[in-house]
Formats: sequence, C-alpha cells, structure tokens
Amino acid sequence: MQCWDNLINTLSCVLFLVGVSHLVRLTQAPYGRYLDLGLSSSYSSMPRMVPARLAWFLQELPSLLVPLMMMTTTANHTESSLGTSLLLGTFCLHYFQRTFVYSVLMRGRPFPLHVMIEAGVFCSLNGFTQSHYLVHCAHYHPTWTSDTRFLIGSTLFLLGMAINVHSDYLLRNLRQPGEVIYKIPKGGLFQYVSGANYFGEIVEWLGYAIATWSLTTFSFAFCSLCFIGRRAFHHHRYYHEKFHNYPRSRKALIPFIF
Repeated sequence: MQCWDNLINTLSCVLFLVGVSHLVRLTQAPYGRYLDLGLSSSYSSMPRMVPARLAWFLQELPSLLVPLMMMTTTANHTESSLGTSLLLGTFCLHYFQRTFVYSVLMRGRPFPLHVMIEAGVFCSLNGFTQSHYLVHCAHYHPTWTSDTRFLIGSTLFLLGMAINVHSDYLLRNLRQPGEVIYKIPKGGLFQYVSGANYFGEIVEWLGYAIATWSLTTFSFAFCSLCFIGRRAFHHHRYYHEKFHNYPRSRKALIPFIF
C-alpha cells in the first residue's frame, strides 16, 4: 500500500484542532465524576448507558485492532519494518493494556452510549492515522534506534506508561468492590499532583512522539495533552471543592509547577 500523504497530513491537522477544541470547551466530557453535571445540563431524559468495563473495552479496541490490521497487510514489506516495530512497541502496547487490562480491572460508573461511540470513532481514526503513517509513510535510517531522539523518547514512553499503570492501580484500590464514591488519592505521584495517571499518559505520548519524530505523532501527543491535561485541572479543582482537607501543596498535573 502506498503512503497517503495528503490524507495523513489532513488527519494530523484535525488532531491538532480537536486538541484546541478541548481546551476552549466550557464543560467536561460527561462521564465519571462529571456524569451527573452533564446529565443535568444537556439532557431532558436519561441517555442510554453502557457498563463502564464494556464501554472502555469497546471504545479502546479500535486503537489496537486497526494498527494490527495495518501491520498484517504489510508483513513482507521490509522497508516499513522499523516503523512497524515502533508502532507495535509503543502505540499498540499502550492500547493492549488499556483494552485488555485496564478495562477489565476498572471500577467506574456506567458510560453514556454516545460518549462511548464518540471515543470509539476517535480511536478508530487516530489508530488509522498513526499506523498508516508509521507503516507506510515513515522512513527511518537503520541507525535510528541509536539516535538520541529514539533513546530519550523510548525511555519517556516506558517511564510514562509505568506511572500511568501504577497510578491507575492506586486509584482503583481506593474503592471497595461496588463503590462509586470518590476519595483523595494517595501514594506514588499522587503525593505531588492530582492527575498522576494523566501526567503518566502525557509523558507516554510525548515519548512516543519524540521516538517517532513526526508531525503525525506529535499531533496526537498534543491532542492528548489538551484533553487529559484539562481533565486533570478539573479533577484538581473538584478535589479542592469536595475535600476541605485536600493537600494544598499538591499541584494539578506537573509536580511542583502546575
């Protein structure tokens, strides 16, 4: 398959615009702790809901399936082997964990069906954009794996993923089975920021973008920063409003800074 340059560049620009739109929107996506607020302000009746575990599984799955399908169609294309390895070792690794581990273990509230569908559409388009670029468009020199950008990016990706997974573990164990209440997170990077899980994921995608070094991957990293970074800020504000004993020294997203 040939590289569809114009389409990939267009979709990369769309990712930037999606990120900017999240920064300027007035409300948070109506799921999790913002579900009740979204229902009261946007709906005259209760929307159709999906169990949280099923919703996360279905919406994240395209980000894994689309790249795997893309790779199987170019299994014999040696010129794309490094791009394929980068895709498998970063993007697909993250979404394998989100699809088959995180979604199974999570303890969350049901999702509005339309939120799940919107997330699934985004994951499908982004999965196509990232995988098509890395498999069909990216050209890496055989020495790229010793390049400083690759080494720094790969390290950041693995570090961010470790922070993200550990923070999700801490959040999950704040609740007893069946509980949906919110408590003050403790341990790990939650000692320093309210959105430790989001900080980890942002570091992940920044590392991914540096290791792959392209407009397409940086556009996704920027989009992720805008969406989950803003959500971390709102979580931080929520904790301060709900818990009078919330640690005042704790930042929203970046330790000691913001």
